[in-house]
Amino acid sequence: MAVLIALLGAGAVSPGPGLAALLAVLAGAGAMGVVWAVASARLVAALRAAAAEGPRGAPVPLPALPGLGAVEEELSRLARATEARAALVGRLRAGGEAVVESLPDPLLVLDARLAPIRLNRAARLAFGDGARGRLGALLRHPALAAALDRALAGAGPQLVEVALPGAAHREYAAQALAMDPPLDDGGRVLLVLGDRSGARALDRMRADFVTNASHELRTPLASMMGFVETLRGPAADDPEAQQRFLAIMAEQGERMRRLIDDLLGLSRVEATEHLPPCGEAPLSPLLRGEAAAMEPLFAQRGVRLVLDLPEESLTAAPADADQLAQVARNLLDNALRHAAEEVRLEAFRDGARVGFAVRDDGPGIAREHLPRLTERFFRVDKGRARAQGNTGLGLAIVKHIIQRHRGQLSIESEPGVGATFRVMLPGG
Repeated sequence: MAVLIALLGAGAVSPGPGLAALLAVLAGAGAMGVVWAVASARLVAALRAAAAEGPRGAPVPLPALPGLGAVEEELSRLARATEARAALVGRLRAGGEAVVESLPDPLLVLDARLAPIRLNRAARLAFGDGARGRLGALLRHPALAAALDRALAGAGPQLVEVALPGAAHREYAAQALAMDPPLDDGGRVLLVLGDRSGARALDRMRADFVTNASHELRTPLASMMGFVETLRGPAADDPEAQQRFLAIMAEQGERMRRLIDDLLGLSRVEATEHLPPCGEAPLSPLLRGEAAAMEPLFAQRGVRLVLDLPEESLTAAPADADQLAQVARNLLDNALRHAAEEVRLEAFRDGARVGFAVRDDGPGIAREHLPRLTERFFRVDKGRARAQGNTGLGLAIVKHIIQRHRGQLSIESEPGVGATFRVMLPGG
């Protein structure tokens, strides 16, 4: 175009044809500029759309203009490489998430404000998904909160022991680790919890078993040893005394057997108390079965057993049917020991919960004794209880089973009006 203008200026080209040629050149250049501008705008828009859709988005449409073939080839190569890297990152991330999700110990990711961002499956089962309730109680624990603050401040990994009281007492070894740089979701602190509840409960169980067994077995064992010495000495030639003493020894031996059975049963319940049950327990069939099994004992003592069990489905869930049957059996046995003429067993629904109650018409219990009834070896009338074969562990077993089921045991009684033991459980 510059040459054409020079020729026109020198008069080498006629003005008419020269101007026409110049206008044609200008028009062509303008058209080409418009085409390139439109194509460039479309290219920018396509690249932005591809970036938004990710490496697996639609191919980038390039205008068929000279010089863009190499650009298209390089962009395709870049897209393939980016897609391969994204696929690798996705596989690695999915694998990491699967490992974290399958960890047996609770793991939590916290942000810079120490609020939970993510929880693995074990943490969700232990504390739920929200920041309130059990999870809130955990994060507000003074020792753990101080450890998290230290970890976030750069003091390195923090290890602290945490005990969470409540219906299901739990103990954890908590480790807090600061994430530097932060995770891609904003996670700043990783909190790993090792559940030590079972091991600590087992240690306490062993210590309590030795202490309680030695205390409660001492009296019958001393009695039996005394009778053995008597049978060896003064009663060696007295058949009548021998029979009497042997009968007492057999009674004391049976007492020790019941005591050991109850101690072992209590120990088994305490060892699993921190683990929530699974399954379901239909209350009416379960209670009818236990009532039928104990009917001969009620008949032997001349006490009526009255059932008030609805036909509707009353299902406790989650629940361990065998343990709930043991609760019903222990409560019926306790009521039978104290009833004058009648024991009533009833089941009911209360909103989302289900429950059952055992009522007796016995002498009742003074109010000051009610809080201690579920203590191991506690007896209101120790002499009468031992004479009836009561080991003092039945209600303690009931308490721990109900705590494992996240239920509630309430006791109502007054002297002279009998007693009512009511069990409330989560309903299915």
